[in-house]
Amino acid sequence: MKPGSGQDGSAISGRITINDIARLAEVSKKTVSRVLNNHPLVKDETRKRVKAIMDEHGYSPDPQARALAFRRSFLIGLAYDNPSPQYVVNMQRGILDALEGTDYQLVLQPVDRQDPDYIGKIERFVERHRPTGLIMPPSVSEDDAVAEMLVKHNCDFIRIASVDLDEPARLVRTHDAEGAAQAARHLANLGHKQIAHIHGPRSFRSAHERLFGFRQGLSEFGIELSPSLTIEAGYTFDSGVHAADNLLSRPDRPTAIFTGNDEMAIGVYTSARNAGLRVPEDLSIVGFDDTPMASRIAPALTTVRLPIREMGQEAARGLMRLVSEAGNKRNDSFKPEIIVRRSTARPS
Repeated sequence: MKPGSGQDGSAISGRITINDIARLAEVSKKTVSRVLNNHPLVKDETRKRVKAIMDEHGYSPDPQARALAFRRSFLIGLAYDNPSPQYVVNMQRGILDALEGTDYQLVLQPVDRQDPDYIGKIERFVERHRPTGLIMPPSVSEDDAVAEMLVKHNCDFIRIASVDLDEPARLVRTHDAEGAAQAARHLANLGHKQIAHIHGPRSFRSAHERLFGFRQGLSEFGIELSPSLTIEAGYTFDSGVHAADNLLSRPDRPTAIFTGNDEMAIGVYTSARNAGLRVPEDLSIVGFDDTPMASRIAPALTTVRLPIREMGQEAARGLMRLVSEAGNKRNDSFKPEIIVRRSTARPS
């Protein structure tokens, strides 16, 4: 076959178009569009034939033309309010994994839920960029007012949340309470009874779920979590240091501390070192999330692994399913698991 000619030998002049690809592949323009958007309903044989013709002719769609044709920007938005930088980075990596090989690009919109105008900020972002859809991790995902605003603007979205907040096709479910219960069982099995918990901000549903699950896990061993050993912090390193300073300065200091995320757990390490305490000989520490730092700190941190990168991947795939009108599928849910390392031991 001559370059610039079709399988039927007909010449193609100028820049090849989606109509040319459809004619050469003997399919409709809509089918070619579905192949470009990785639509799951296209038969593998058809997908391979269309892609082979695209490769043969060096066809790549014009992003601006596609945006005009579809009346959307092929941008995937990530709107987040999370004080843990590693959580945000892992979430971004997962979304980018899923978008690789597609025409979609990721654009970020950080917000502050304490800002009275934070929903307005997201709304202006949607009006300005007209994203294909929005991915919302906690705690933005927990705000129904944001979801209602997106529905008003006909903007698809996926919520990542620890409980069922939306219909299955719009939700990636985590099970934070079960992960916290595993942390409680681990510490109780080691023989700890004087146990403290540093939880995240009350504005985060995840903080409530992890506190609830931790209490439930301890209750299985007849242990009650003392209110005096339960402290709210900010999901940050500094807030973890401050909360641990409070706990470790008491005459009846705890022998173990479970924190709502790894950032705060690493803050507890610093506080323990400043107080002259050894980990885990004098104090056992358990975190949550299993960020990369958990295995690099010494001693390595026992933590509850929540696969944040994989959650980002599934959220992006779920959003693309919604856009391609295949969004009646329930998205995956993610079960945490405790990763036991060297920061926990039997109480001395």
